[in-house]
Amino acid sequence: MFTQDEAVPGPTKEEIRVLTISKARLKEGFCVIDIGCGTGGLTVEAALQVAPTGKVFAIDEDEKAVELTKINVAKFNLQSTVQVISGKAPEVLLNLPMADAVFVGGSRALREVLRASHQRLKKNGRVVVNAILLETSFAALDEMKKLGFKEIDVATVFVAKGHAVPAGTMMLARNPITIISATKV
Repeated sequence: MFTQDEAVPGPTKEEIRVLTISKARLKEGFCVIDIGCGTGGLTVEAALQVAPTGKVFAIDEDEKAVELTKINVAKFNLQSTVQVISGKAPEVLLNLPMADAVFVGGSRALREVLRASHQRLKKNGRVVVNAILLETSFAALDEMKKLGFKEIDVATVFVAKGHAVPAGTMMLARNPITIISATKV
């Protein structure tokens, strides 16, 4: 259902979106920050959970990603819940309100983004990092421990989707994703 473009990764696969939303423990009225929003898949899912009284701030430095996120937010009629921001994390984060949850996709400055996210999270707020690279997973875990996050949870998810072939249904594997979540104390 999402508008896509080969130039922008995403949207985050449905199964990963479901797990990410679950790990964030979202509720109506929450404030969420989605860093590296890409096409806006997680932004839309989060907005559906926190609407009508919550707010989602979707951030990306790629103008094409910002454009696609705006298109996808409009497709789901969530413009009053979502604010899409063109900018670079961690700088943009520091001007946002305190959040109940922060999603972090790929980031070249992951440690700095996690430090800024920690500053923006309310007490008992949740951070969820989706990582494709082992190095990203290691850096996220290491930084979360240094920042004193609690309830650190790590899950690597392998999803295979059915694909119809003449002889039946063949399962095609997708890239594994490591989902790391934690709570600010």
